[in-house]
Amino acid sequence: AMLLYFVFGEFAAEPQLDLSAHGSHGLPPDVEMRRIPKAARAHWDGHPLRGALGEILREGNPGAFEAARKAPECLMLRGELADPDSLAYLRDTLGVVEALLDTGGVAVVDPQILEIFTADEWRARYAGAEIAAARGHVLILCHDDADDAAWVKTRGMRKFARPDISIRRVPPSEVQRAGAVASQLVELGMRGMRFGEGSVVEVDGLPDGLKVTRGGSLEDPEFNNTHLELNWPNA
Repeated sequence: AMLLYFVFGEFAAEPQLDLSAHGSHGLPPDVEMRRIPKAARAHWDGHPLRGALGEILREGNPGAFEAARKAPECLMLRGELADPDSLAYLRDTLGVVEALLDTGGVAVVDPQILEIFTADEWRARYAGAEIAAARGHVLILCHDDADDAAWVKTRGMRKFARPDISIRRVPPSEVQRAGAVASQLVELGMRGMRFGEGSVVEVDGLPDGLKVTRGGSLEDPEFNNTHLELNWPNA
């Protein structure tokens, strides 16, 4: 599992975090927090407010983007963990993010789902929410595919040490159903299920289901993750 969050704001040299108020035991051992002053950001290759990601964030939430841009500091929370047997690692990390928003944080970037939040938007989405609510952590997208079909895909499953979902050649009339299939696969993956090469996903109305092919790599820019490839059958 890989976690990556950026919290922008102004923080004490040693922030005093009320972790118990957010149900957190602190950052997991393999997740580190690194402080990046504004002066150092000019030479920071991993700056989330720049490049293609920065443009996506600016367009998606201009207010949060501006708050982050003006913030004097950024705290990066990043780590990779061996496939965990529960979601405690995610709950603890999100609790640290929430505690940082109580002590000077003004905006949060989650690059794995291409989103930026103001402090209030983050609280509205995550504070007190069930950690296994998939739509809070995984993005489901729909793009044009070849021959007037659609491509339904996800981003964010790397948080759960699972591949993302890619469903290609979806007819326009079936996009909603393909999205529901992707959402179901996300839920199953979050809860620990694995799909091997050649597995078949049963879908009502598709007698042969959808066959799974494993593909991609962690360097794939479409997902920043491996993925499960499924093709919608021809009508």
